[in-house]
Amino acid sequence: MYRVWNFVVNYSILLIGGALIALVWANVDPKSYLHIIEYPLLFNDWVGADYAEWAKKFGPGYEAFGGAGAERVLYLQYLVNDILMAFFFAVAAKEVWEAVILKNGALRGKKAATPLFATAGGMLGPIAIYLGVAAFLGSDVYNAVARGWAIPTATDIAFSYLVGRLVFGAGHPAVRFLLLLAIADDAAGLIILAIFYPTGEIAPQWLLLSVAAAVGAFVLFNWLPRKLDRNNQMRPASTWVRQVLSFWPYLFAGVLSWYGFMRAGLHPALGLLPVVPAIPHADRAFGIFSEAERYLKDLLNHTEHLLKHPVEIILFFFGFMNAGVEFSAISAPTWLVLAGLLIGKPFGVLIFGWIAARPLGLGLPAGMRTVDLFVIGCVAAIGFTVSLFIASVAFPNGPVQEAAKMGALFSFAAAIVSLIAGKIFRVEKQHG
Repeated sequence: MYRVWNFVVNYSILLIGGALIALVWANVDPKSYLHIIEYPLLFNDWVGADYAEWAKKFGPGYEAFGGAGAERVLYLQYLVNDILMAFFFAVAAKEVWEAVILKNGALRGKKAATPLFATAGGMLGPIAIYLGVAAFLGSDVYNAVARGWAIPTATDIAFSYLVGRLVFGAGHPAVRFLLLLAIADDAAGLIILAIFYPTGEIAPQWLLLSVAAAVGAFVLFNWLPRKLDRNNQMRPASTWVRQVLSFWPYLFAGVLSWYGFMRAGLHPALGLLPVVPAIPHADRAFGIFSEAERYLKDLLNHTEHLLKHPVEIILFFFGFMNAGVEFSAISAPTWLVLAGLLIGKPFGVLIFGWIAARPLGLGLPAGMRTVDLFVIGCVAAIGFTVSLFIASVAFPNGPVQEAAKMGALFSFAAAIVSLIAGKIFRVEKQHG
């Protein structure tokens, strides 16, 4: 429990701290806050947002920075959201990759079937509520908010896992079920971001650069050393690559892959994903919150551990750069996001989980009741980090985006709802 608490406390304090500072600043002096997050760092023709779009967002005074004639601007919010957040998504992708590829991976086999069905419900339910209520409010509202349908589908792994342990106890099978659901939700979220939220005109030929970088890194620094070490228990080539070259070849491949994603029109924060499977990994994994995970010495786990503290700092800046919303922005999108999370998520998880467990006969883990699915759905309604990220890419800067972000921030209410639901449905805590 100490490792879980230590991880989530570090993660949450910095992330929430950045978000609170942004909220206060944006409501005290919104103009200065916007000028800070849009402060230009570099004018160039290679990396950053379109110069004309940045100038429009920054408003009067952008000319004072010069840069006229440059095609792109690297500014603070772009640095955090599009470049540094790539490391956060790489860590998430590492957990998903191990869960899918390893022999005993959490998302393989019959044990993952019911959680995967529940995950589908936990995404389709929020989408149905979000779009359904928006349509009920009229075509004007629907047309304005429809692009944000994916915002309430997200589940924040760290926060939901901590709340799940508070509701069910560390030894309850529902906690493991919740973690499987959250990991699968993240995997689906990454796919949604890549397909439905491009950052510009799609130029798929640039993805060849990402593929070439990932394949080259795998062949030269993973497959080839293992081939050279065949029948040699000392594994000199693999050891040399791991100890001398370490993660540097993969970082270089990641830079190329990130650039390929940016030029392809896909969100560059996902640019490291193709490289993650190329990094040598252990034949088993215990999960991000397991104490035993730190004893695995493979390069993939070593890299994740190196990224842990930098990612915590990145999340502070992510909270600061994206949570600065004026309270006056609260409007229909805020309530739509909350309705999707707090209503659609619990009922979606319950209905699809029940279909998988009962009519399809896939069953539930021993010691877990059908009604526990609803409580799990309440816990999984904490969207926060990923919901906030999707809101920032789903809508252009303006009142709709700000209102949707407020809904993502308010999703912390799901923690209180979860505790109440646990009491109502008489969840018996199991400590272990």
